[in-house]
Amino acid sequence: MEPYTGHSAIPQWAESDRPREKLLLKGKTALTDAELLAILIRSGTPKLSAIDLAKQILSTVDNNLIGLSRITVSDLLQFNGIGDAKAITVVAALELGRRRRGAEAMQRKTITSSADAYEVLQMHIGDIDYEQFAIIMLNQANQVLKVENISEGGITGTVVDPKRVFRTAINNNAINIILAHNHPSGSLKPSKNDLDLTQKLKKAGEYLQIMVLDHLIVGDNKYLSMADEGFL
Repeated sequence: MEPYTGHSAIPQWAESDRPREKLLLKGKTALTDAELLAILIRSGTPKLSAIDLAKQILSTVDNNLIGLSRITVSDLLQFNGIGDAKAITVVAALELGRRRRGAEAMQRKTITSSADAYEVLQMHIGDIDYEQFAIIMLNQANQVLKVENISEGGITGTVVDPKRVFRTAINNNAINIILAHNHPSGSLKPSKNDLDLTQKLKKAGEYLQIMVLDHLIVGDNKYLSMADEGFL
């Protein structure tokens, strides 16, 4: 048997300490974030266990799962012990989690508050590092018909074509719409352009009998509702 060096691969640990076995014995909620990530990574390096490697990765995003959800294959490949297969497995698992959250929000269907709208939008624009503009299309009962991304830009902004906004709404038989865009910086303060665009789209919607109910700015796991704040 090899001497103990301070680190060990998962198969060498006591059964109660192995993440896979721990999940089976105690359930998924008993595992830490690092242990769950270690299961995806499967194996470490001669000097680092899979959990050590998982902790390294989590430390680069301040142990924040929102930050982890934005990690890319290229980011993961910077870690010793992470190759293409492991990186793809982790990113795919994170994407499944993101889609699950969006699917749960869509099951609610009826939008009764800005918080409901935010939950629906998280899947579409909540975890990306460039600015994107989207709309939630609603029927007369404010049930979600569809969410569609209208435009995307760089880190600091995106150009929105009002004609595309309302053409998309009309094509989907929307009665009401909710506008939304993200601020990759995390700041929720609306710019003058944000406020001007909101008023422009609100007035256009009145002529077309498609009401603009709100405009949400989405940041790091939080949001601002222009309707709630009295800007709309």
